[in-house]
Amino acid sequence: MNNHGHERVIEVTDLRRVYGGGFEAVRGITFSVARGEIFALLGTNGAGKTSTVELLEGLAAPAGGRVRVLGHDPFRERAAVRPRTGVMLQEGGFPSDLTVAETARLWAGCTSGARPEAEVLELVGLAGKTGVRVKQLSGGERRRLDLALALLGDPEVLFLDEPTTGLDAEGRRDTWELVRGLRDAGTTVLLTTHYLEEAEGLADRLAILHQGRIAVSGTPAEVTAGRPSRMSFELPDGYFLGDLPPLADLGVCGHESDGRLVRLRTRELQRTAAGVLAWAERAGVELRRLDVRSASLEEAFLGIAQEQEVMA
Repeated sequence: MNNHGHERVIEVTDLRRVYGGGFEAVRGITFSVARGEIFALLGTNGAGKTSTVELLEGLAAPAGGRVRVLGHDPFRERAAVRPRTGVMLQEGGFPSDLTVAETARLWAGCTSGARPEAEVLELVGLAGKTGVRVKQLSGGERRRLDLALALLGDPEVLFLDEPTTGLDAEGRRDTWELVRGLRDAGTTVLLTTHYLEEAEGLADRLAILHQGRIAVSGTPAEVTAGRPSRMSFELPDGYFLGDLPPLADLGVCGHESDGRLVRLRTRELQRTAAGVLAWAERAGVELRRLDVRSASLEEAFLGIAQEQEVMA
């Protein structure tokens, strides 16, 4: 079948996962991922992200529902799926006394059709660390090694669980570029991340999980579209909120004040900003601490979490 005109590489239907004691970590979620697409699973700790990914990787059987990766059940047909997928876990757990090169060589020996180890180490920026023992690597360098080993089999589907945890800003950007390049070459990528700017910048589509259910899904633009933008500023001395033009006339849908700091929420950011700035110009005053920004994935994420807590 197709999704946006492309083959569905991952198909999840009413997926459930229950742990001992009856705790339901994944409560009937449905989504699909197309070939050559980056799909992000987001959620707070305990939302069910890792539990879901482990089912997709075939590490456990679902308690209910259906999952297919490359047309196969990843748990029951593991032999058909595993050689075509790459997995980057949150923690690699490699022997600490092996060098980077030895670790890559060991992993390549267990990988069907492995690419040259030097090639993948170069790809993730570890070419200069081949003789360094794993225990001497920084946390960020270990994450690079995790990624290198996930890429050894030149996978069609790549699972990345928190891929940039521990990386500095430069390393994170390099990893983003690498993942985009893999996507452009046709690799399907499913990732989990706590970095919302990472999901916003990388993902073609995403789903936000909350307490084992999908609260919202779509492109980053679709997820943020229903959220208000924000404008904040400090009122000049001698002025009060009531001195502004009527907030409804400015397109404001909500507001808060903290002392002299005013925060406005709006679904018509240009109209609101233009009206407030025109008022300040007429009044001959300067708006200090002025901040105008469109709705972000972070705001959508936090808003969804708060709404779901209220509904719970």
